Amino acid sequence: MGTQLQPVEMLAPGANLNAYIQAVNGFSVLSAEEEKRLGEALYYDGDLDAARQMVMAHLRFVVHIAKSYSGYGLAQGDLVQEGNIGLMKAVKRFNPEKGVRLVSFAVHWIKAEMHEFILRNWRIVKIATTKAQRKLFFNLRGAKKRLGWFTHEEAKAVAKDLDLDVKHVLEMEGRLSAYDAGFDAGADDDDESAYLAPANYLEDKRYDPAIQTEEADWEASNVSSLSSALAQLDERSRDILQQRWLTDKKSTLHDLADQYQVSAERIRQLEKNAMKKVKGMMEA
Repeated sequence: MGTQLQPVEMLAPGANLNAYIQAVNGFSVLSAEEEKRLGEALYYDGDLDAARQMVMAHLRFVVHIAKSYSGYGLAQGDLVQEGNIGLMKAVKRFNPEKGVRLVSFAVHWIKAEMHEFILRNWRIVKIATTKAQRKLFFNLRGAKKRLGWFTHEEAKAVAKDLDLDVKHVLEMEGRLSAYDAGFDAGADDDDESAYLAPANYLEDKRYDPAIQTEEADWEASNVSSLSSALAQLDERSRDILQQRWLTDKKSTLHDLADQYQVSAERIRQLEKNAMKKVKGMMEA
């Protein structure tokens, strides 16, 4: 039997996280055959009910991953919600023809969303933007052997373990030890401290007419470039892109396969090649 669906209100990890966990643990785990059938229905026909069943069957897996990030001081329910977004992205991109189970494919997307959430909320100021910094952020806490600052030898040992430069380790250690400062001056600040508050010297340029005009021109240029690129495609490729992406009622791969008397996989190949050509022409 497939996954038994529950009311939507039971599937929100809000105040009663235990009830949510109990609910998602009640969903049946999909067999390999069921997963392949549902995956094909979504992949080839855009069957949203199939996608929903695959998501529901894997919600317990998101909860399991979220528990491993409990040491960052963030609400478990929020981590689960972010992980669920990653799960839905994985289901959308899942290709049943690759012969890989969804749970193995989804772990990357689930962790990626949780990582983004942690990095956005652990500090007001984003402290990890590069790949090396992200790697350090999620490993440095476990690598520290004591509460104080690293000695140079300890920093070298951590850098060797994580295959990074020592300067990256020292930089991240400083960021993790920093604290958040207020944007506005505090009520008890003296005159000098109040003057140095960021609110007094950071300018909001969102409504600058020059910037707004530049953004409008950029958007218009992109639209023009897209139209020009589409015009250079052959008629079939252009029609496939328009029916798949540029209309309110989008056609499925099988719809177009029936129209052009070819396989759904052939339509997917034509779509992929057309999009690659359009991207190349727009970047030229």
